[in-house]
Amino acid sequence: MSYATQNSALNGPSNDYHLLPVTDRQMRYARAIAHQSALEIPVGAQRDRRAMSQWISAHKPHDPSPFANYPTGKQVAYAERIARSKRRQIPQECFRDKHAMSLWIDHNK
Repeated sequence: MSYATQNSALNGPSNDYHLLPVTDRQMRYARAIAHQSALEIPVGAQRDRRAMSQWISAHKPHDPSPFANYPTGKQVAYAERIARSKRRQIPQECFRDKHAMSLWIDHNK
């Protein structure tokens, strides 16, 4: 194998094909949070959708609304699809707590 072929193989595509890029909405929201809080967005978070989501969750402002802990409409719809396909009931407390709904979804998908 020639040197050029070896070098291109070493500098070829990285092994991060499984990482999803950050969405435009995520980036706009993260920039707004960073601007309000005088923070910088880490480079790793700017490249990976999951890392960006974790950064946003850690730095987003607290919502004092009593409904802030309720699951989102998308979360409820997804859970209901799972419940229909598995013929299971979603516990009522899941409709009042987004973390409980998330756990139920993770255990039943």
